Amino acid sequence: MKNIKFIGGICFSLVFAMNVMSCKQNSTENVPIEILDNHTLNRKANTISNDSLKRQVYVPIYSDIYNQTRDTRTLLTATLSIRNTSLKDSLFVSKIDYYNTEGDLVRSYIDSPIYLTPMESIDYVIEQQDTSGGSGANFMIDWYSKRKLNPLFQAVMVGGLGAQAFSFTTEGIEIFE
Repeated sequence: MKNIKFIGGICFSLVFAMNVMSCKQNSTENVPIEILDNHTLNRKANTISNDSLKRQVYVPIYSDIYNQTRDTRTLLTATLSIRNTSLKDSLFVSKIDYYNTEGDLVRSYIDSPIYLTPMESIDYVIEQQDTSGGSGANFMIDWYSKRKLNPLFQAVMVGGLGAQAFSFTTEGIEIFE
């Protein structure tokens, strides 16, 4: 009886060790990360906008934040989310530009207007390894509609320090020029 328990314990230990070793992930520290800029809908807008319904929104993005000192930064993944909150009308977006801390244009995400159908959303991701924006990065978004709409423009930042993960959001604000 003792031998059976001993052999059973050894078998359990071997199975447990094999499971733990098979879960080990391959190291990707030296593999370069490709930054993807393909965030377009295959839906170009053919609509002429009504100037009275054109709007511009500023959305702050934090692609990195300070950690303990000004010289130590934690890189973040940031997601811009554009949401059409209308049940009936389309949202037209004519510009999505990403700027860095110094106010320099980093990239434009669309080259012609697109539209979001009722209740549709689109996301634009700033990868964690993309340090081009810095701590004061932002998006400027130009949008319009046929009727008065109240779309939602938000950013979600995700990061981690050691074993701790965190996330926070920012809201877009309308710019009046």
